Amino acid sequence: MGKSAIVLAAGHGTRMKSRTHKVLHRVCGKPMIMHILDTLNRVGLDQIIVVVGQQREAVTETIKGRVDIAVQEEQLGTGDAVRAALPHLRDDTDSVVVLYGDAPLIQPETLFRLFETQWHQEAAVAVLTAEVDNPAGFGRVFLDDKKQIVRVVEEKDATEAERANRLVNTGVYAYEVNALKSSIARLKADNAQKEFYLTDTLGILNSDNQKVVPVSVSNVDEIASVNDRVQLAHVEKLCRRNILEQWMRAGVSIEDPDNTYIESDVELEQDVTLLPGTMLLGTTKVKSFAEIGPNSRLVNTTVGENTVVQYTVALDSVIGNESQVGPFAYLRPWSQVRDNVKVGNFVEIKNSEIGDNTKVSHLAYVGDAQIGRNVNVGCGVITVNYDGEKKHRTVVGDDSFVGSNVNLIAPVTIGDSVYICAGSTVTDDVDDDGFVIGRTRQATKPNYVRAWKAQKAQGITRDPSLTT
Repeated sequence: MGKSAIVLAAGHGTRMKSRTHKVLHRVCGKPMIMHILDTLNRVGLDQIIVVVGQQREAVTETIKGRVDIAVQEEQLGTGDAVRAALPHLRDDTDSVVVLYGDAPLIQPETLFRLFETQWHQEAAVAVLTAEVDNPAGFGRVFLDDKKQIVRVVEEKDATEAERANRLVNTGVYAYEVNALKSSIARLKADNAQKEFYLTDTLGILNSDNQKVVPVSVSNVDEIASVNDRVQLAHVEKLCRRNILEQWMRAGVSIEDPDNTYIESDVELEQDVTLLPGTMLLGTTKVKSFAEIGPNSRLVNTTVGENTVVQYTVALDSVIGNESQVGPFAYLRPWSQVRDNVKVGNFVEIKNSEIGDNTKVSHLAYVGDAQIGRNVNVGCGVITVNYDGEKKHRTVVGDDSFVGSNVNLIAPVTIGDSVYICAGSTVTDDVDDDGFVIGRTRQATKPNYVRAWKAQKAQGITRDPSLTT
């Protein structure tokens, strides 16, 4: 059985009040239409067609290479959008699912059931229905004694008694391909909007005595769609909850799910612990027994086993095994923190590699640098990587000691087992086993302060040590 999907994504979505097309608004880290395409790929379809219209260039750029594109030149209704897709259907297609690009929570299992019901019951169309507490805004579905759909009444056309019906049409359908083509060809725009409605195909097929059967959705959250920013936030919350539940069932401990945020493409291993305020975004990966949080934001970052990351922001970085990062650390893009490393409070690292067993404990900036193994980087150390025009690189060899308040003026290379005294400014390369002290000799003037204060009170400004 050849199976295809048609995803309707032509309308801009004016109620979003945005210059971004509605289906490109992000839900848990990626455009909502990408959620739908990922779901459809898991169903194992032979073809996916996305119907674009307004802002077609932006939508096409996002989904290109994954789908076939159909264009609805004018937005003349959902039926017209499907009509635009029909010429693109493969010749071997038997069944077609039609769904919307602004409802990203639909699950593969639901679409499987929809296809299977349409196929096994030899129905012209299987309609995904839902029993909801508040049916406002939905078309009402009415069944006969054989549990087949006899009619769908749009809310604006329903009587008060009909509106009391809580069985609704979700707008997701699985058609037998010839039934879809024949019913689309007979659609008429005889309504106030002068549009062709896909729901009218159900009445057409009914009038032909073809089977129109319901399939009830198991979880009504799956049909949540986005028409404005309020609904976008609601769908985001539902999607986030699904992701959190998935990971907790997979063996991840999440201390406070209401204050933990995990995007769709994040990967976690068993026995990871996430503390409140954790945000794992992009393609972040966290390995077993790592602890993240509280209040840490990791974007496209890999964290190794048994590593603790707390009160930290890390972007496009790699953190090894058995390491500690934070509190209050900042790893900027292309930072690599190796195994058993300590990156402490108020440390910033950028485009640098920190070797195994190295400590950068506090109040340091390491930028465009390669720091070796077993190195101590003291408090207040700065790699001075920018000369006002270009960035330069600093290299520190293994087993070296960089004392507090040291400035390493790049480009500079420090060898292995080097000792740099606190307060030094290092401008020249240092060979292995070197001892560096780069500060001015201390000058102490005795009996100075009281004399200076006395002269100042008299309006005398010269150095009191020069007074004869």
